[in-house]
Amino acid sequence: MAYDVRAAAASLTAELVLGQVEATVAVNEAILLDGPVVASATGFATAVVGATHAFAQILADSALSAHLDTCVAVIAGGPAEPDLTARLAGERITTIYAPDHTVEIAHLTVAARIATDQAAEDRRVTTGTKVLTQVARRGGVVAVVAEMAHRIDGWAVLLDSRGEVITTAGAGSLHVRDAVAVAFHRPVRIRHTGLQVHPVGHGEDISAYLVIGARGPTSRSRDLASQAAALLDLLLRTADNPATERLGREVMVTTLLRGGGDAAALLRRWGVHETSLTAFAVASRSRTIDPETLAIRWLDELGAAHVLAELDGGVLGFVRDDHAHDLAGIVAQLNGEGRMPLRLGLGSPAKAQLLARSAAEARKALEVAVVDARPVVWYRSLATVSYVLEHLDDGSTARIAAVLDPLRDEEGRHGELLRTLEIYLAEHGVWGTTATRLGVHRQTLASRIRRVEELTELSMANPDDRTTAWLAIRAVESAAQA
Repeated sequence: MAYDVRAAAASLTAELVLGQVEATVAVNEAILLDGPVVASATGFATAVVGATHAFAQILADSALSAHLDTCVAVIAGGPAEPDLTARLAGERITTIYAPDHTVEIAHLTVAARIATDQAAEDRRVTTGTKVLTQVARRGGVVAVVAEMAHRIDGWAVLLDSRGEVITTAGAGSLHVRDAVAVAFHRPVRIRHTGLQVHPVGHGEDISAYLVIGARGPTSRSRDLASQAAALLDLLLRTADNPATERLGREVMVTTLLRGGGDAAALLRRWGVHETSLTAFAVASRSRTIDPETLAIRWLDELGAAHVLAELDGGVLGFVRDDHAHDLAGIVAQLNGEGRMPLRLGLGSPAKAQLLARSAAEARKALEVAVVDARPVVWYRSLATVSYVLEHLDDGSTARIAAVLDPLRDEEGRHGELLRTLEIYLAEHGVWGTTATRLGVHRQTLASRIRRVEELTELSMANPDDRTTAWLAIRAVESAAQA
């Protein structure tokens, strides 16, 4: 609320003498001094308007003036008497002296300004609620919390019903301890005062708590947070896709990767009649974001069929070629405005019977996006290796791929050693990140890399050998897709 004590004095062109109520406290009510004074609401101030003699009578009775120190005294209808001025100063009561206005005019002026300010606040809340709703459709829970922190110029923390962090925004990660303490009434010292707690849900059916720290105790932040909590309740309780639907989509994508006439026929049965599609692969750098759910929402926005599935720890799907650019725009916007750590890789257009190549390209582009921390990467922008392989004949490609033949098992198939080498090179040889992606101990990873070096006679400390290994991996993939 912009109409604070200082603004109230300015609207009356009056003198302001500060006491216990500071100049920046919002004024949310104006009343006439014709009876007992009620204490102001926490974080706000009530403007009490009256004449000199009326305030003198109130101050003479301690029972009547008990709550006046939390209000702002507006003295109108003539100059204040020296004794009253001294008494107000002694009691440290914030006072506005408006001798040029009658009591009625002073009261109506302040009340009108409060009404105007509250109407403006209502418009801001309405606009903010619309934006939160749009963000919820695009980015889900994380985007709503991020937008909420931006709107209140503060921070926000979303906790589950057990006090575990779901997501934070602004400087919320620095105030998790305070958020948990105030949400669950824990007896610890809270460093950040004035926090607001908004339950997500009702009664015993509370699924989370939204804790915000706004700059100043404004009604706007409270109203927006209430709307955000309602949106979060819907998002957190939205029924997930049934397991049977997920299984069906997984089988469909697996069939598309096998290619041939069955793939084209299945697409037609699914309502997709395009002769060319583009593969996309999406992942998130945050555990709180479900990329599959987000991808389904994006496809709904584009009016596209849900041709996607979660495979090998990531989400792989196919869209119309023109929709690929729209998809890239959505992810780029969420990374920018919504600050969501999403990564998207996009392949090249391919015929419905030959989608495996586009899928491999999308996955490779996604790996580059993850390593380089780029929101969107198109495979066609990775020109060097692709250009080399595309301009080699089959014999030359086979000779390059043969560098990794020693890694094949007894049945002639590539397995964990090739996968380990690929991830190790994609992560620029960073042991910790590679081990985490593979789900193995660092010692196990080191043992595998040594085994790769022994079998291939390549040294991962040599830049030329690393380049040779990466080119050979791509050649193996190219041969497998041919």
